[in-house]
Parts: sequence; C-alpha cells; structure tokens
Amino acid sequence: MSSIKLQLRSIYDLTQEYLQDFTQLLAQTQYRQASYFQLPLPTPEQERNPLAAISVQGHRGDAALAQIKNSFLDFHKDGELSGKLAKRHPGIILLPRASFATFEPYLLKINELKTEFKQKVLTLDNNDARFDAVHSAVPGLMTLAFYRHIHFEAHSPYSVRFTWMQKHSTKSLTRKLALTMLERSSAYSNPRMIDQQQWLILVEQEKRKVASLAENEKLRIRRPIRVTPEVNVRFADNRRYHVSGALPFIVFDDNPDIKLGELKDYQPKEDPRKRDYEYLVERLYLAKSE
Repeated sequence: MSSIKLQLRSIYDLTQEYLQDFTQLLAQTQYRQASYFQLPLPTPEQERNPLAAISVQGHRGDAALAQIKNSFLDFHKDGELSGKLAKRHPGIILLPRASFATFEPYLLKINELKTEFKQKVLTLDNNDARFDAVHSAVPGLMTLAFYRHIHFEAHSPYSVRFTWMQKHSTKSLTRKLALTMLERSSAYSNPRMIDQQQWLILVEQEKRKVASLAENEKLRIRRPIRVTPEVNVRFADNRRYHVSGALPFIVFDDNPDIKLGELKDYQPKEDPRKRDYEYLVERLYLAKSE
C-alpha cells in the first residue's frame, strides 16, 4: 500500500507542475474571447436535495480568464462545501490557432497523467482502500475533480455551444437483492421522517410490494443524478460531438465567424416524449425491468 501511495503522490506532483506551467502559459497568451459561467457552490444539503433550478452568473474577458485559470487547479475540498459533489467550471476560451503547437504537449501530458492517476487508484480492491490511499497521498483531494480531462478543439469547428444534460444512473438487481436493501433500510434512521415508527411502517410496505413479486422478477433502479453542463461541438459538414462542461473548453481557431454559445440558467422542462415510470418503490426509484 505504501508503494501505491508514493506512486499516486508522484503522479499528482507531476500533474501539478504541468498544470502550473499550462495556466501560466494561458495567462501569457492573448485570447480572442473568454467566458466563464459561474454556478452555485455545492453544499452538503445538495447531496440530499439537488437544486431544482440552477442560476448561472456569466463573466467575460479578463474576469473570465482569472476564473478559467483557477478552475484547472480546483480539485481540493473547500471548507464547508460538499465533500462528495465537486465544483463545476463551465466556460470557454478562444485562442489563436498558431498557439496550439505550444499548448498541445501540455494538454496531452496533463490528460495522460490524470488517466494514469485514476488507473492506479482503480487497481485497489474496494472504495475504503482507494479512499485511504488517495487521502494519505494527497490529503483533501477530490478525485472526481482531479480525474477531469481538459477538453479542447483545434480543427475549425462551426460552433461550440452549451446545454444542460440530465443523466440517470441505472442498476439491475434481483428480487432477493432488493429485499436485502430494504431490510438494511429498516435499521436506518431517516432524518426526513419525524416519527421513526412511520419510517419503519413505510419500509415494511415497500418490502411487501417487492416480496409479492415472482422470485425471478428482474428489477431496475433508475435514479436521476445531478443535471450537468455539457459542451456541444459542431462542424460545417454537420459532424458533431459533446463532452463534459465541468471544466472550461479550449478552442484554437482564427475564424472570425465561429459561433460560441453561452450556458443559460437551468429550468427543468417536462419532455412530452418522456415515459412515466411506475415505481414499485418511489423512494429508491425501483421499478420492474421491461
């Protein structure tokens, strides 16, 4: 274990060196345009109750550049903020095409080191071992933030725009495993329930629903997770792709007509095509598999 901790620290330190050089280079390069879209800070309360709507505060020019530089180095737990939800830093900076040759080695090496760090962590058997190794090597590191790659484009995109993406985590499970989960729930105290007896009655009702199913019934948990900013890149021939907007996106291009979008406030919309799920257990987003 001590060996992998030393390896993680070594990779982390080297990544920091490259990031410091990269952000210094960013400060010295004349940008064509810079925008940063500040999101509300993630509090511990949001771990339990995600924001229904998200307001965005836009920054431009040098103010945006300062935020963009800082965001690439922001991967440690910050005071009273959430220890589980990493801050997100959507933004975009447009740099001259000629500067790509200087930036490319830094971007490729930083992303390579981030991947290497993550792969080292994942060689450990379980979450407890990973947590211990990471936080012994680099106290306070938020791995989710550190793992993030820096995304960039240097092949003359037609447009770069921002959207909000609503994702779901999906997990398949058996009737037996669902009952085991509910059995464990009986031992928990739920801070949202004033009366512990009411909580136990609720869990017993859920257990009866699941127990009434056939033994070979296939079940699925489809849990909504935090809505997240996304960068959508489109080319003149209609090729397109999208990447995470958790870090600022870098474009190397001289086209004066390139179309750069902005991240707008998030307001949930009801999609008319969206299927209404009938949950067996709404609290767990547990439903029968189709």
